[in-house]
Amino acid sequence: MPGENLTRAEAAERAALVRTHAYDVQLDLTTGPETFASRSTVTFSAEAGASTFVDLIAPTVHEVVLNGRSLDVADVVSDSRIRLDDLAEENELTVVAECAYMNTGEGLHRFVDPVDDEVYLYSQFEVADSRRVFAVFEQPDLKATFTFTVTAPAHWTVVSNYPQLGMPERVEGGRNLNGGRDEGTATWRFDTTPPISSYITAVVAGPYHGEHGELTSSDGRTIPLGVYCRSSLAQHLDTDNILEITRAGFAFYEERFGHPYPFVKYDQLFVPEFNAGAMENAGAVTFLESYVFRSKVPDATVERRAVTILHELAHMWFGDLVTMRWWDDLWLNESFAEYASTLATAEATPWTSAWTTFSSLEKSWAYRQDQLPSTHPIVADMRDLEDVEVNFDGITYAKGASVLKQLVAWVGQDEFFAGVRSYFAKHAWGNTQLRDLLSELEATSGRDLSAWSALWLEKAGVTLLRPAIEVDADDVITSFAVLQEVPDEHPVQRPHRLAVGGYDLVGEGDDARLVRTVHVELDIDGPRTEVPELVGVRRPALVLVNDDDLAYAKVRLDPVSLATSVAHLDKFTDSLPRTLVWNAAWDATRDGETPARDFVDLVLGNIAHETDSSVILVLLRQLTTTLDLYVAPEYRQATATAAADRLLELAQAAPAGSDQQLQLVKAFASRARTAEQLDVVTEVLDGRRTLEGLSVDTDLRWELLAALVAGGRAGDADIAAQQAADATATGQRAAAAARAAVPTAEAKERAWAAVVQGDDLPNALQAATISGFARVHDRALLVPWVEPYFAELERVWADKTNEMAQNVVVGLYPTVLADDPAVDVLGATDTWLATHPDAPAALRRLVVESRDGVRRALAAQEADRRRA
Repeated sequence: MPGENLTRAEAAERAALVRTHAYDVQLDLTTGPETFASRSTVTFSAEAGASTFVDLIAPTVHEVVLNGRSLDVADVVSDSRIRLDDLAEENELTVVAECAYMNTGEGLHRFVDPVDDEVYLYSQFEVADSRRVFAVFEQPDLKATFTFTVTAPAHWTVVSNYPQLGMPERVEGGRNLNGGRDEGTATWRFDTTPPISSYITAVVAGPYHGEHGELTSSDGRTIPLGVYCRSSLAQHLDTDNILEITRAGFAFYEERFGHPYPFVKYDQLFVPEFNAGAMENAGAVTFLESYVFRSKVPDATVERRAVTILHELAHMWFGDLVTMRWWDDLWLNESFAEYASTLATAEATPWTSAWTTFSSLEKSWAYRQDQLPSTHPIVADMRDLEDVEVNFDGITYAKGASVLKQLVAWVGQDEFFAGVRSYFAKHAWGNTQLRDLLSELEATSGRDLSAWSALWLEKAGVTLLRPAIEVDADDVITSFAVLQEVPDEHPVQRPHRLAVGGYDLVGEGDDARLVRTVHVELDIDGPRTEVPELVGVRRPALVLVNDDDLAYAKVRLDPVSLATSVAHLDKFTDSLPRTLVWNAAWDATRDGETPARDFVDLVLGNIAHETDSSVILVLLRQLTTTLDLYVAPEYRQATATAAADRLLELAQAAPAGSDQQLQLVKAFASRARTAEQLDVVTEVLDGRRTLEGLSVDTDLRWELLAALVAGGRAGDADIAAQQAADATATGQRAAAAARAAVPTAEAKERAWAAVVQGDDLPNALQAATISGFARVHDRALLVPWVEPYFAELERVWADKTNEMAQNVVVGLYPTVLADDPAVDVLGATDTWLATHPDAPAALRRLVVESRDGVRRALAAQEADRRRA
C-alpha cells in the first residue's frame, strides 16, 4: 500500500468503477482534546463483484460495515485505505472511527486561544485531507451530496457548507471537555449540499463571533452572508468593508458568468493558524486570520484581502460548481479565479489599479517560477498527490492568469465571457478537462484554440522580448522590430498579442511628465517581428514593449529607454507603465544582465515617488533580496549600510502617517545593522524618537523588537515582557520568531530542535520559528546547520505532514550562505541530489528549486563585480 499517497492512475481506475451518491457524516467533537468521533455513511454504485478502496486516515477504526456485512477491520484497513471487496451495483458503507485533531493546518485543525483558553476548530481539506475527518472517496471527480451532523459544546458556533436545520438540539448527559468549561452539549444538523467534491466540504466550530448581512442574487433569492472570527478578535473585525467587497463581487460575477450564485448562503470565516490565504469551501470560505487587522497595515495588505475575497468568491463557480476532473487541471480553478478576481477588483472596487498590483506581484512570481528547473506547463502532469501538494505555485496561479489575460486580448473580452457562460451552463455540478473549456471558447470566438493551447498551456518557459530600433540622423525610426528570445531549456516561440508604447517628456522641470505619445497594438510571433507602423515616427524618449502588460513575457529596455527611465522614472502619469519599467529592471538584475548595485540605486532613488502601495511592498522585498544575495560580497556591507541609512532618510521625509512612511520604517528596522542604526530603532521603540503620524502599535512594536533582538540589542527578557503585554496568538508567533532570531548558537540549536526534531509546534509557530532562525547578521551562526539540513531531509519528509515538511525543506535551505567561504552550499546540494536519486520526486523538486536560488545569486554577484 502507498502510505497516504494516491496516483492519478488509481483515481482513474476507481472512477471507472464507482459513482458516489451521498455522504452522511456525523462528528462528535466532545470526546476529548486529541481525537473526535467520526461516523460516515456513503452510498454509491459500482460494478457488481468489483473491488476498490475508500480513503481514511485515522488512529483507530472501530467498525466497517458494507451492505450490512461487518468487515474485519484488521484485514481491510491498511495505511490510508479501507479495502472494499465484492461490491454490489448499489452499496452502502458505514465507517466508525476515532479521528485525530491536527495542529498542522490540515484535516480538522484544533487551536486553543491563549486569551481565553477557548477551543477553535476548522477544516482544511485541499488537496486530500477530508479523509482525516471521515471515510471518503478522496478525488475531485467523485462528487456527491453531503449531510453533516455535528455534536459540540453548546456555547459554540458550528458552520458547514449549508445552513443548519433548526436550532441546535441539546444533548442530555452530553460531555464537554472544552478546557474544563461545562455548558452542556448540543447537536447541529445541516441541510444537504448539492453534488460537490469532498475537498470543498467544511466544518468550522468553536465560540466564533459572527456578524451577518444579506444580498439578493440575480435570480431573486436572498443569500444570507456571515462573517466570523475568534471572539478575542471581534473588536477588530471590519465586517462592513468585507461585505461591501463581497456584494460587489456577487454582482460582477453573476453578470459576467451568466449564472446565479450556485449555493444558498455565503459565510466567510477568519480562522487561526491557517496555512494559505484562503480556501474556497462551498458556502463557507475560510481565510487567514491575519486579514483581521488589529494594527495598522500597508494599503497593499488591505488590497490583497479584497483580491483574496474576490478570488474565493470566483471559486464558487470556477472550482466548486464546475470542478477539474483530476489535479492536472488545477489551473482551471486557480488561474481563472486569479484572473477573474483581479478583473473584478479593478472594475468593481476602489482598487482600480489592480492590474498594476498584478503585474508587480503576481507576474513577477510567475516569471520567477517559470525560470526554475522544475517549471512545468500550466496544464501540469500530476502523477500523484505528492506532485499536487507542491504545485500550488506561480505557474498554476499567476502564469495561468497572465495567459488568460493574453487570451482575452486575443479573442476579445465579450467573446471570452460568452464562452465562459456556455461552459457553466453545460457543465454545472460536473467535472471538466481543458478541452471542455476550449471548445466553448472556440465556439464563441470563432478561433481554433488548439495551437494556442499547445503553445501556452501545454509548454513551459517564459520568453524575453527586446526592441530593435534603428534611427536616422534626425532621430526618426527607420526600422523597428520586436525580438523574441527563448530559453535553451524550453525553446518555444509563442504568438503574443501586445502593445508597443512610446513615451516622451512633456513640460519643463518639476512639472515635466512622461506621457504616452505613440501606441501600436499588434500580434508578434517568431524570433523577429517587424513593426512598420513605427517606421517614420520620431523616436520616443522611452519605448516600452508590452505596454499595457497584455503579454506574458519578460521585457528589456533599449539603452536610450533605460537611460530615460533611470532619470525620469517618477515622471510617469500612470502606475502601470512605471511598474513595467520596475519589472524590467528587476528581471535584468535577477538574470545577471545588470549590476545589483544599479538596482539598489534605482530603488532608493525613486521609491519615494511610488504611489502604489503594493509596488512599494514588492520593491522593498526585492531590495532585501538584492542586498542579501545579489550584491557581490566585497561590496555587500557598505552597500547595505548605505541602503539602511537611505531608508531612514526616506522614512523621515515621507508624508506623516502615510502608507509609505509605515513601509519604509519597517524596511529600515529590518535592515538596521550598525550601532547607530540600531540606536535609532531603540529610540523609536521606546518613544525617544518620533516620526510625525507614526503610531508604534502592537505589531510594529514586535517588528522593532525583533530587529533589536537580531542585532543583539534585546534578548529573552525583552521578548517575554512584550509577550506578556500581548498575550495573544499573534504575540505567541512574534515571540517565537524573535526567540529564534537571538544571535547565539544556543538559540539556533533550540529553534532547530523544535522545528526539525520535534513535532509539538503547531504550523504557525513552526513557520514563525523558521523565519526567526534564518534572521542573522552574522551568517556564521548558520554554517553548522548545513550538514544537518541535508542529513535530515528524507526523515523530515517521511515523518511530517506535507505542509510541515515543506516548511522545513524550503525554510531552512541555506540560500543565504550561497557565497560563504566556510561552506559550499551548491556542492552540498549537488551531492545530496546525486546520492538520493530515489528520494520522493516532490522533495527533490523543492531541493532543486532551492539550489537554483543559489546558482542565480552567484551569477548575479559576478555581474555586480563587473560594475566595478
